[in-house]
Amino acid sequence: MIESLDIENLGVIERSHVDFGPRFTVLTGETGAGKTMVLTSLNLLLGGRADPQIVRQSSDENASDRGSVDGVFSVPRALADELEEMGAQLDDDLLYVSRTIPRNGRSRAALGGRAMPAAALARIVGSLVTIHGQSDQLRLRSTSAQREALDSYGGDEHQKLINDYSAAWKKAVDLSSRLRELRRSSSDRQEEITELSSALAVFDSLKPQEGEEEEILSKIQRLTNTEDLRRHVGAAVEFLDGDEDTDGILDLIGRALDSLRMGARVDHALASIGQRFKQSSMELASVRDDLAHYLSTVEADPEALAALHSRRSSLRQLMEGRASDIPSLLKWEKNARSRLDVLTAQNDSPEVVEKELEKAQEQVLATGEALACSRRLLAEELSSKVTRELHSLSMPDASFSVDWEKHTPQSHGLEDPVMLLQPHPQAPPRPLGVGASGGELSRVMLALEVILGESDSDVTFIFDEVDSGIGGKTAVEVGARLARLAEHHQVIVVTHLAQVAAYADHHLYIEKLDGRTSIRVLEGEERAAELARMMSGDAHSEAARRHAYELLGQDMPQSKA
Repeated sequence: MIESLDIENLGVIERSHVDFGPRFTVLTGETGAGKTMVLTSLNLLLGGRADPQIVRQSSDENASDRGSVDGVFSVPRALADELEEMGAQLDDDLLYVSRTIPRNGRSRAALGGRAMPAAALARIVGSLVTIHGQSDQLRLRSTSAQREALDSYGGDEHQKLINDYSAAWKKAVDLSSRLRELRRSSSDRQEEITELSSALAVFDSLKPQEGEEEEILSKIQRLTNTEDLRRHVGAAVEFLDGDEDTDGILDLIGRALDSLRMGARVDHALASIGQRFKQSSMELASVRDDLAHYLSTVEADPEALAALHSRRSSLRQLMEGRASDIPSLLKWEKNARSRLDVLTAQNDSPEVVEKELEKAQEQVLATGEALACSRRLLAEELSSKVTRELHSLSMPDASFSVDWEKHTPQSHGLEDPVMLLQPHPQAPPRPLGVGASGGELSRVMLALEVILGESDSDVTFIFDEVDSGIGGKTAVEVGARLARLAEHHQVIVVTHLAQVAAYADHHLYIEKLDGRTSIRVLEGEERAAELARMMSGDAHSEAARRHAYELLGQDMPQSKA
């Protein structure tokens, strides 16, 4: 469940805080007030793409050049345990999620106080929230989305059939690939074995180490410039030691120390300064010893230099065509050994593997038929329930059904579902992707969510313009169905229909005044006035306000005049 949301510098919103309650919440407001940005902010917390263009523009020079959204989610105990194992911090099963979007640069995400990639938000927070908008209506037309919806209706036994089929399919694919390898010409196979064996032998003789290339370059640099190093370091030592004609820095510091000691006999305050000076002198003497030692190690070594150049050349030759640097060469070596193992381990004859493949293909067909049978039974049950829901959504003569398209075995099964909608008995059943209007798709999607949502109470459903293309009695029924869904889930809806908004347990109003967007809770007369505005465009219309109170199931307050 989404507990709260804090939005800053995104779209038209400068700064806003939203508290979400359980069950059914609606967001309303005039066009351009910022309803869409609230959903965009939520989508960012679900790992959605962060577009720098949504960062709020401001004429204020001191305004922030980044936008952010912070959310608080209550999570089920099982997920809380998983998150804590990942290192995320929770507070009484409350998960804090944040996303920061700079105007320039990459966005940053955090989960439970720990930096995470956006993909982690999609996996974790995405499991808690489902957002439906007009794009999801379009997605419902795709075969994969229809198959996913149908499979989600099945229980554990159906999921086991899906897993069994996937395992059988993978085994058949692996055997097919293995058979192709065996049937390759022996010369091609032997050539690859020879090339890999030779390259790996060179690798084993060189034993490349990560970071070695940088170390070799450093040593080459040092040995190539031995004369310059000796001259510069020798000059530094000479400055410290001096020569026959000139006192060195250490000699001068020694004299300075003697002078301070003499002065300290007169003024003891100089003693502490002298002590510090002495420590600096000792440190400088130590530096001089280190430099002298370094100088003793800097010797021209043509043989060592040649050996370094030779090793670097050997490493570059090994990398050629295989890797750009040593880390990627180490990855190549791992893959090359695996590939060589596959090539050299293929002692089976093609005939033996072919028989194994035939058995695996038979298993694919057997598990595929079992999965297809389960899906057809689920489709019949789901079709009956969706049809009943559509009847309640002002489509009294509509019929929902599922047809099937058989095909050769694929990774997901032997056939694909095709969801059909028959708006009335005189019309033929047509696929959702062909004949359904936006309003019809909205109702089919809502019907599916109401039915599928009964199985998992931990998911929050968010609907954006689910009421697109409907009104009147249909809008009332949509509101009722959303309220029914909210009996088991947190449901958040952006709507422009008063008939839908009236069913909500919580009403949030998004308004824009003087260029600033704010979000506040509406109750009592304010809520009735907003419903009146949504119906008539005039919040003060007596007739609209009376209708608003009727929708709310309340008596309209009498005028005090």
